[in-house]
Amino acid sequence: MLPPPTKAALRRAALPRRLALSPAEVARRSEQLSAQLFTHFPVATWRWLHVFLPLAAKHEPDTWWIIHRIWTEKLLVRLAAPMVQPDGISLKNYELTSATPLLTNCWGIPEPAADPAAEVAPARFDAVLVPLLAVDERGQRVGYGGGFYDRLLAQCRPETQFIGLNMLADAPGLALADVLPTDVPLHACVGPGGVWKF
Repeated sequence: MLPPPTKAALRRAALPRRLALSPAEVARRSEQLSAQLFTHFPVATWRWLHVFLPLAAKHEPDTWWIIHRIWTEKLLVRLAAPMVQPDGISLKNYELTSATPLLTNCWGIPEPAADPAAEVAPARFDAVLVPLLAVDERGQRVGYGGGFYDRLLAQCRPETQFIGLNMLADAPGLALADVLPTDVPLHACVGPGGVWKF
């Protein structure tokens, strides 16, 4: 029997595979992720959805497919996007509209301009879309290792849905060997070809 994988091992395996995807394949899979989300989740009934903005250099899922569909269909759900704080370990969230100015941070991630009047508390979110590199059979995710999303998810309401977006077509893997008490599991993971619920 294989030993349980570690986050570092999964990170080392998944990131090069994602970076090997062509821009056309990234776009195709991102469109599929959006379609899966709208098919399997009641997006139109949510009041607030937290959505990360993609780090294109690392071939993250292009969440603009989701954002523009919400705006085009004039759904009532309101969007919030994160901004990394000067402490380097936490996020603040600001309402995202078609008029929101965006700035690019030091990692190349677009962020909404900080506007205190547009800040949205995590307790308001009905669902959070979570970036990831891999996920295990219990919904424990592997990200880049900064812990930003574990801290954010811990501030949400118990009924908030945590939904990972996985650019790779992998089914959830074996239980991770190095889960920490501060790690917050997902409720579901959306892949290009389907959805897994935990």
